Amino acid sequence: MKIVPFDDTNWKMDHPTGAIYFQHMLKGEPDSPDNFMLILGKQVGDFSMPRHRHNFDQIRFPVRGPMSIGRGIDLEEGQVGYFPEGLSYGPQEDLATPDQDRISLVLQFGGASGYGFMSIEQRRQAREELLAAGGKFVGPYYHRPDGKVQWGLNTIWEHVFGERLKYPRPRYKNVQVADTKRFNWLPVENAKGVDHKYMGAFSERGVWIEMVRLRAHAEWSSVDDRARRLAFVSSGTGSCDGAPVGAMTALQTDAGEELRLTASEPLELFLIGLPPVVVPKEESEEYDLEEIPGHKLPESQAA
Repeated sequence: MKIVPFDDTNWKMDHPTGAIYFQHMLKGEPDSPDNFMLILGKQVGDFSMPRHRHNFDQIRFPVRGPMSIGRGIDLEEGQVGYFPEGLSYGPQEDLATPDQDRISLVLQFGGASGYGFMSIEQRRQAREELLAAGGKFVGPYYHRPDGKVQWGLNTIWEHVFGERLKYPRPRYKNVQVADTKRFNWLPVENAKGVDHKYMGAFSERGVWIEMVRLRAHAEWSSVDDRARRLAFVSSGTGSCDGAPVGAMTALQTDAGEELRLTASEPLELFLIGLPPVVVPKEESEEYDLEEIPGHKLPESQAA
């Protein structure tokens, strides 16, 4: 069991645009296909990102304010988005809101392809080494000493793993957006005062998304032998294994580990289930080696 409280003094600038501060909540095991990173992102300036994609899965949950996912579409508070590995999204344009921070919960994790997820520590070290080698990062791009320009994350991946980054061709054609307000609360069996909303499962890995609500003074004890579970307190207060939890606390239980919660006041959780990745015996040929096939770099950044 891991319990990580929210700390409003613990924001770190880790985004190449300089417009997003991160608070790192939970993380997995580097070099594992099951690796993951659960973070809170706080927008502190105007944010712009070209259309792009990743070789890992993402789940995004706006906590305060909307977030752009591209082409005039916003992910609003109360909605959750599943971004399949290999799916292009953007361009993202989010103007800063002077009277309110925009905060989103983001889970990035290895997808069913088995390609895994690069840890933030690996990413930071690679950036330092690439800068020391004479290159420079300009926004999301990396400018090599020989003048060539690459998408920055591709360069970092090649530096860390010694091979080209592969993009799985997406299993879904669009970002999957669920409006949590439109799902019904259903009672949890054998748990008085506890309800949940199930938003669905994705890919052959069976990653699932749900919400759990405990009424005041209700207790909930749960074990799942199949999967690691990550939970985020979206509202309310209570305790977990006797330790206090409040808004924006992150929780982790591994497969077979008991999650025990007691609500002091109505307590609501956003919960993600992560069954282990089963690496296919034969790698699929459904992948690309380019960030966006046929994409040309802006002339101002071309070598």
